[in-house]
Order: sequence, then structure tokens, then C-alpha cells
Amino acid sequence: MTPTISPHLGQIHALLAEAGYEVSEPGPDTLTIRELKSGVAIHAVLASDILYFSLTCTVVPAAALTDEVMSRMLAAENGISTSSFRLYDAAGGNAAVALNNFCKLHDMGPEDRDDILSSIHFLLVDVMSARRLLGDLAK
Repeated sequence: MTPTISPHLGQIHALLAEAGYEVSEPGPDTLTIRELKSGVAIHAVLASDILYFSLTCTVVPAAALTDEVMSRMLAAENGISTSSFRLYDAAGGNAAVALNNFCKLHDMGPEDRDDILSSIHFLLVDVMSARRLLGDLAK
């Protein structure tokens, strides 16, 4: 079902810029959001009324992603409270470990704005825990 009032990328871009993020639009329905203090970049894609976020935590040798490491990543007590892990193939036998989050948008009212900013905040908090969790893999 298509909403009667769909969120626009320009509104999201403006919201994030006003919140102090550096924002660019590398392609249709996509944003790159950079947190200025840390330099961490989040990629966002708007698909209909869902805004998807992805943040690469680290790139490691694929062989380093053992059963034990995967168990750490999936453990309920790992400190990753709202985001989910996803693995992507990377060049040279490596794997990119990313955190993902999303929010469903309605009318770009106060609740949607809060959901967008909260999703980004949670990703930024979760990436710190994820990097601690996976830090020994990059060695």
C-alpha cells in the first residue's frame, strides 16, 4: 500500500544537515551521512516509505569469521542493542562486516524525524560496541 504522503529525500537531507551531519546524495534515493566528530559514514537508501541504513564496521579476512566469532556477533549480551549484522564479500578474500538498521516513515512529522535521528544515533552507538567486539579480527 502506497502512503498518501510519501517522505522526500530532500526533507531527510535537510533534517540531517540541521542536526549537524554532513550529507551528500551519491545517487537516486540514496544518502551518505557523515558524523563529523568521528568521521563515521552511514549509507542510507529510501525505498518507498522505508529508510534503510548501513554502516561498515570493519573489513576482515573472510576466514577470520569463525563459528566462535559469529556466536559473539549473534549473542544477546554483545552490546549491539538495535542494529543487525550483515556480511558482504570484499576484494581479496575479505569480508565487510556491516551494521544495519531501518525506520518506517509516515508523514515526515515529529515522530518520523525522531525515528530517523534515533536510528542513526543507535547505529553510531552500536558501531562502537561492534568494533570492540570484532577488534581482534583486524590484527
